[in-house]
Amino acid sequence: MTPAVPVLFVHGIRTSGTMWRRQLSILGEAGHPALAIDLPGHGARMDETFTVAGALAAIDEGVAALGGRVLLVGLSLGGYYAIEYAARHPQKVAGLVAAGSCALPAGWLLDAYRGLARLIRRLPDQGLWLHTTLVRVLLPSGGAADTLAGGVPLTVMDAGLGATGSLRPLDSLARYPGPVWLVNGSLDQFRLHERRFLAACRDGRLVIVPRASHLVSLAQPERFAAVLSGILTEVAIDRPGPIVDLNE
Repeated sequence: MTPAVPVLFVHGIRTSGTMWRRQLSILGEAGHPALAIDLPGHGARMDETFTVAGALAAIDEGVAALGGRVLLVGLSLGGYYAIEYAARHPQKVAGLVAAGSCALPAGWLLDAYRGLARLIRRLPDQGLWLHTTLVRVLLPSGGAADTLAGGVPLTVMDAGLGATGSLRPLDSLARYPGPVWLVNGSLDQFRLHERRFLAACRDGRLVIVPRASHLVSLAQPERFAAVLSGILTEVAIDRPGPIVDLNE
């Protein structure tokens, strides 16, 4: 029997690897190897400064821990770094899943996001109450608990966004020869450039999860797990898949 392709999860900004606990549980119940890492400035690595090199090194450590070749799954911030890692190390990535990562991290959008983050950081608690309240309002209780379980890094936003602004995800997608799944919630504001992202892929498909927000794996964990299950089947048998819209 061919060994299962292990899964490495990369989290979004201002959370940690704990945001993937539900997906890890589902894969664990199926006996599937999986790991969720912490990026610099987050979770167990909260005291570290976030940099592009540090983020890619953290992913590489996770890949090595899983045997050297993985299905790489990233959400939001994690999606951008998963794309970059796959472009630099295609031999280590059997397939790439970038969720909530289809807006170009540049120009007015990035500037507005960084400006808002700086304003929030000026609050007396550096935005902790606002962040935790929004998480609990916008996500199901289980997803909110998983998101907050690894702590809230209050100072990582500017460094994280600034570093991410140096990435060129369209170029990186074009360099990665393997299969790519762009998974977005239908309500995700980061779908802004999804067709450009899809067109950049050599072997890409787009999956839209209905009634899911930007944090698609937390907003609709069972649907996300079903999408991931199908992807793992495709990766295992090494054949291309179609563009999928779950609204249809």
